[in-house]
Amino acid sequence: MTQALRELQASAGATFTSTAGGDTPLGFGNDPIALQAVQTGVAICDRSHWGRIEVSGNDRLRFLHNQTTNDFQSLKPGQGCDTVFVTSTARTIDLATAYVLESAVLLLVSPGYSQKLTQWMDRYIFFADQVDLKDITGDTATFSLLGKNSDDLVTQIGAGAIVGQPYGSHQVFEITGVEVRIAVGSGLATSGYTLIVNGEAAVLWKTLTEAGAAPLGDRLWEQLRITEGRPVPGHELTEDINPLEAGLWQTISLSKGCYIGQETIARLHTYKGVKQQLWGIRLSQSAAPESVVMLGEEKVGVLTSMTETERGYLGLAYIRTKAVSPNLKVQVGETEGELVALPFVSHEYP
Repeated sequence: MTQALRELQASAGATFTSTAGGDTPLGFGNDPIALQAVQTGVAICDRSHWGRIEVSGNDRLRFLHNQTTNDFQSLKPGQGCDTVFVTSTARTIDLATAYVLESAVLLLVSPGYSQKLTQWMDRYIFFADQVDLKDITGDTATFSLLGKNSDDLVTQIGAGAIVGQPYGSHQVFEITGVEVRIAVGSGLATSGYTLIVNGEAAVLWKTLTEAGAAPLGDRLWEQLRITEGRPVPGHELTEDINPLEAGLWQTISLSKGCYIGQETIARLHTYKGVKQQLWGIRLSQSAAPESVVMLGEEKVGVLTSMTETERGYLGLAYIRTKAVSPNLKVQVGETEGELVALPFVSHEYP
């Protein structure tokens, strides 16, 4: 499955990079076209190097409800949500997307994290728990459609029934003879869909590109995730950070009761104890991640990610909550910067 897909992508000009989840297209030599497609049309990104875990067994919903930040007990087959795996002290491990199936839950996790999270969850399965974990990353592929015309393309290929459904909703469709699970949400703040296929990934990729989706490589995905503010492990999600600081309010149920890390998160929410927030910083020059962010003579934050865009340089940084103000001017090394809001994260207390 992977070899046929890689050959098809290479014939379209792809260059590849080795990632934690395997080889993936870095780019297709069409960056301006792909970015324009995200803004005015539709682009397709191969996210097959992201991890996929199947959680089955009669206790699967209760188990995930107790292991992560969102409310699984209220979800029905065909629904989904974003959720965060956290430690007992509410430090972030990974941001995952969960899709509830009839007899399992499918987790889409960060590249290289399927084995880590499978081992993490396995530690909490007790003798009487009816929960089974299976890493299915190598047996499946994942694509994202991104852009304002994603609805039109999905309708064009015969999956219009999913259009207009809530975030995380998903259905199985047969597309040119291939069974595909299509879910609402691109993985970023940009509108779109996530497609998961068990076989014939090359056939699906060919169908989508021939239908008008412009190939988009991992380099541009990284640029988009920084400009939109999606946090990732190793940069914005670490054992020094909790999900409220990362602005992942939409992934947290404040009413579902006990789960790993719940006491810390509830206390931070109740007493408004979030001491730092994830923000974008528009910069006049490039700066290295882990650079200190200064306000005058005072350290107010640290840079976590950096990218160059058509409008200049943009970074992500954690900024002390008390220092934040609209359009705050800061200094990062020798570079001047200004705080900007990001569409993927929130700084509001519900």
